[in-house]
Amino acid sequence: MCPSGGSSVARRAGGREAAGGAGRRATVAVVIAAVVVLHSLVCVVLVFLILLHSGKDAGLSGAFGVGATSSAYGGSTAIVERNLTRITVAVAVVFFLTTFVLAKQL
Repeated sequence: MCPSGGSSVARRAGGREAAGGAGRRATVAVVIAAVVVLHSLVCVVLVFLILLHSGKDAGLSGAFGVGATSSAYGGSTAIVERNLTRITVAVAVVFFLTTFVLAKQL
């Protein structure tokens, strides 16, 4: 601790914090704005992907032909469902990360 009550690190900085603080805050604001935009897009995509999953009644995926037919080897339907699940999980992870970043910053 320095005699004035501040930390010795702030004292050693020699006033540079005040000069660079405005630019740093502007950069942080731009990054937060970009994360908010990304988070909003991820929210919409995640809702869309969840609605595409086929459930008991085939959900919205029946409208796009996802659950229409199956062939002898599992068909393309199984592959599409598997890939849809993988994409949904990846988008959900991005949603979690953006939520976590925004919670820490805001």
